[in-house]
Amino acid sequence: MGIDIGGTGIKGGIVDLGTGELVTDRFRLDTPQPATPDAVAETVAKVAANFDYTGPVGVDFPGVVMDGVVQTAANVDKAWIGTSLLETVGPKLPGPSFFLNDADAAGLAEVRYGVGAGHRGLVVMVTFGTGVGIALIHDGKLVPNAELGHIEIDGHDAETKAAASAREREELSWEKWAKRASKYLRTLEQLIWPELFILGGGISKRPEKWVPHLKCRTPLKVAELINNAGIVGSALAAFEAAQVGAVVPGAGSPR
Repeated sequence: MGIDIGGTGIKGGIVDLGTGELVTDRFRLDTPQPATPDAVAETVAKVAANFDYTGPVGVDFPGVVMDGVVQTAANVDKAWIGTSLLETVGPKLPGPSFFLNDADAAGLAEVRYGVGAGHRGLVVMVTFGTGVGIALIHDGKLVPNAELGHIEIDGHDAETKAAASAREREELSWEKWAKRASKYLRTLEQLIWPELFILGGGISKRPEKWVPHLKCRTPLKVAELINNAGIVGSALAAFEAAQVGAVVPGAGSPR
């Protein structure tokens, strides 16, 4: 099972890891406001309880996650910083649990089942949404928690100018916003030299509006899994972690 914690919704499903497809309907509940740790944990529990399932559960979160502990909360309640997902959410799940960054989950899904499948070298997933999320995958291996959405460009945190939310906030045309996104992508190119950019986030539902305006040297592909990427990547991460004993027992599994 994979569960995706977002700023507006928390959704989950059971995944066929052979195909990367959901074998159940996706189930979604609104993210509680305020999105405090206890309130979010209860909502995650309700999402998980919607399925007749026991086994490994992967959960992604919009922030840096190290050893199950949230380290950053750029676009969620600051009470999350220093909170253990393992202790707050893990006991409410029906099996061993594993937690990771949301962009990392989406990137894993795309390189295994989506447009990044079969690509060697460095693949960079860029999600344009409320913020800018980054996943680095080299030869299929994830380099976790790459917070490159916050690099400084022209004296600004990059995501304050290049995120999809900035286009809406400043009422920019698609072309004007794409110039900012292009500058951001070119800055990444100078730092890490990727072999492929995968472009995701909610904005990727309308690629014809902005992708043709992007200018960078790296090949571009639009993400395929869209709304299911976090669920699929989280489930995959949990399964693989379980194989090496890196998941933590939850309420539904022996301790």
